[in-house]
Amino acid sequence: MKIHEQRLRGNWKAGWALDLHTISSKLRPDGTFDTVYTDVGEAMNQLKYHSDKTKIALLADVASKFMQTRLVTPYLDAIIPVPPSDLTRDMQPVLLLAKEIGKRLRLPVVEGVLVKTRSTAALKDIEDPKARKKELHGVFKVKDKSLAGKKVLLFDDLYRSGATLTEITDVLYNTGKVQNVYVLTITKTRSKK
Repeated sequence: MKIHEQRLRGNWKAGWALDLHTISSKLRPDGTFDTVYTDVGEAMNQLKYHSDKTKIALLADVASKFMQTRLVTPYLDAIIPVPPSDLTRDMQPVLLLAKEIGKRLRLPVVEGVLVKTRSTAALKDIEDPKARKKELHGVFKVKDKSLAGKKVLLFDDLYRSGATLTEITDVLYNTGKVQNVYVLTITKTRSKK
């Protein structure tokens, strides 16, 4: 599967998305959309929105091979998956992917160090960046400081505006006292909405 790396800029040391999520999306007369996905975006869409678990190994292989090309990877101490926004979902794609990537890179996936303190509205429904930032303020908490002084890979499935990753990175640096945060997402949207 061919990827088209997307650099992610933020308050982290370095960040990457494997590819864009979609190539185009056109509104049809019936109100639905005709969407063209990248290969990686299609696989992520099938996993996340159609519960196609056969895409886990494929995406984990692509992500781990990509990370093996990053100079920092041998120095990483752990992978931290972004806590799920929808706790009622039977399958948590971010956690499943993080675990598979961790196996391939021989890195521990640390669950529970970073917790969500309250439910939030779906960020994709909040257009205003200031409102999104306000919605996320104080939502994440570091439960213990076991990763103090460590280099961590913060992992999420989809990068939209970066608001969630920015908030978590602040918490990891300021409260968790991690040395460096690196970010990896499977895809990135074409817009920041």
